[in-house]
Amino acid sequence: MRISDLQTKRIISVVTGKNIGTIMDAEIREDGKIDSFIIEQSKGLFALNREGESKILWEDITKIGEDVILVKKE
Repeated sequence: MRISDLQTKRIISVVTGKNIGTIMDAEIREDGKIDSFIIEQSKGLFALNREGESKILWEDITKIGEDVILVKKE
């Protein structure tokens, strides 16, 4: 799987069930393993209320599915 494939998936919190956002970028360690993803958080009505970006750690990911990525984060 490529990072570009992951960027098309929505990030969903298993804690709240809400859409957190989508992957913009990844932080990769020197050994080549993914450390975290930089997430563009969901936008409000008509994309006027941009909330910014946040980070999802690799260990917070519980499942990568066909359409979504499930994470342990609020």
